[in-house]
Amino acid sequence: MHYPLPDEKIDDTALRVWRTTGWISAAVYAVIVGIVLWLTLRFDWPAWIVSLLAVLAAAAAAVEIAVVPKVRMARIRYAIREDEIDLLHGIIVRKRTLIPMVKIQHVDTKQGPILRRYGLLTVTFSTAAGKHEIPALGAARAEEVQSRIAKLARITDEEL
Repeated sequence: MHYPLPDEKIDDTALRVWRTTGWISAAVYAVIVGIVLWLTLRFDWPAWIVSLLAVLAAAAAAVEIAVVPKVRMARIRYAIREDEIDLLHGIIVRKRTLIPMVKIQHVDTKQGPILRRYGLLTVTFSTAAGKHEIPALGAARAEEVQSRIAKLARITDEEL
């Protein structure tokens, strides 16, 4: 049976969330470069070590802040159908997952500090095979998605 590609998008604010996490990664990289610089000066290591590390850290930070969020945003799609959830994601390797509603055991929302800052939630759902998620949805949309999945999977309020 042929299924159309999922077309539901996540919230546009996800771009800001992923860029924020990119800046946090950049700060961690800067601390690591600073420690290696200190070690280089302290133990008279060759200067090329810290120089190479600084260039790699700057390149990684630039990719995490400018490139990855846009690509993730363009690649993540989902669809909630009567019989299954269709997830399409992946930056380099595109992955499409069809999860039958009858296999879903639990559906929940989660929100870390960065998602909370931007008013977003991630809807997670579990099967015997593992966990899946629809990331970065607005609060109202996340509640709607959670309720729809629970209803279609016939999960009671006590199980949520």
